[in-house]
Amino acid sequence: MDDRQRYDRATAALEPPFAVVDLAALRANAADLVRRAAGKPIRVASKSVRSRPLLERILAMDGFRGVMAYTLPEALWLASHGFTDILVAYPTADRHALAALAGDPRAAREITVIVDSPAHLDFIEDAVSATHPRSEIRLCLDIDASYVAFGGRFRAGALRSPVREPEQAADLAAAVAKRPGFRLSGLMAYEAQIAGVGDDPPDRPLYARAVRFMQARSARDLVIRRGRIVNAVRRVADLDFVNGGGTGSVERTVREKAITEVAAGSGFFHPRLFDFYRRFAGRPAALFALPVVRRPAPDTVTVLGGGYPASGSAGPSRLPQPYLPAGLRYSPDEGAGEVQTPLIGRAAEDLRIGDRVWFRHAKAGELCERFDTLHLVEDDQLVASIPTYRGEGQTFL
Repeated sequence: MDDRQRYDRATAALEPPFAVVDLAALRANAADLVRRAAGKPIRVASKSVRSRPLLERILAMDGFRGVMAYTLPEALWLASHGFTDILVAYPTADRHALAALAGDPRAAREITVIVDSPAHLDFIEDAVSATHPRSEIRLCLDIDASYVAFGGRFRAGALRSPVREPEQAADLAAAVAKRPGFRLSGLMAYEAQIAGVGDDPPDRPLYARAVRFMQARSARDLVIRRGRIVNAVRRVADLDFVNGGGTGSVERTVREKAITEVAAGSGFFHPRLFDFYRRFAGRPAALFALPVVRRPAPDTVTVLGGGYPASGSAGPSRLPQPYLPAGLRYSPDEGAGEVQTPLIGRAAEDLRIGDRVWFRHAKAGELCERFDTLHLVEDDQLVASIPTYRGEGQTFL
């Protein structure tokens, strides 16, 4: 029985649109991440999962420890449900959430917020100034891990922290140490240009060579620069963790002595954008089904919905992939539509009104912003249905 038959049989009682997670594929992907991490713990990026019950399942597996959250309200919500060791990996300007953190001793023990400038410290102090008694707030320094060359004329990586050099990191760590009510507990440096950029793009051999060259140079730079930064900060503060990497760079990042843990999220679902890496291969674990509602021509069908683009630089790579049956593609004149999506190709000839077309999202957790439920599939059986964040009434972004 092929995957399409399995999924159709498992979900025969459901009416599309709906989303599923293939548990066997999820477990295989998780096991491969643990293998690649070579004994270092993996912090689970909630942004790429966005389902509380699924986060619990993943964290119960060996090799995973802690959550990398994307907003402070999300972290507070997770902490209220028993999650521990939560790093908010993006700066917050939410005054109410900061006051709630400072006023909740248990949450303050479990949550670490990220900063990259004294302005963040000023903002947090102002936001919690009226909170009495005030719990100590755990902080993590965010370090710029991008690759810069040719005197700054070339840059690859995310535009994140302004802190790049050991002296800058040590100065910020010292600024934290001088302020009562704060504790510097971690350091994070995410190399997006390696972890989030596939080095094996299809039909682009010259671009692939350029990516590999850049990534190799960037990795060599990081081994030295990140190590010096960590040493400089450790002379000022005792760090509980040093976090780096992501799904696309796990086996590279863990080789650095300065790194105590890596992060991963997209690797669990293995969305379309993660097909183009040489160092690992995952199994698509998260899919969504849309029903065929029209047949405009013998080689064309129209499905309900489908306009679920991923965030990032706009382009065809950000669209969901028509996955099963194989051989379907978007109409070049329409693409993926908000309410309906035409699909063309020989595979359309065998589809009828009411049949399902299975899609993969380009990115991981963003799929869960479209559905309130994830239906869990084991072999050809539907074994459970669990809520996404949206299904629990939570909209953090």
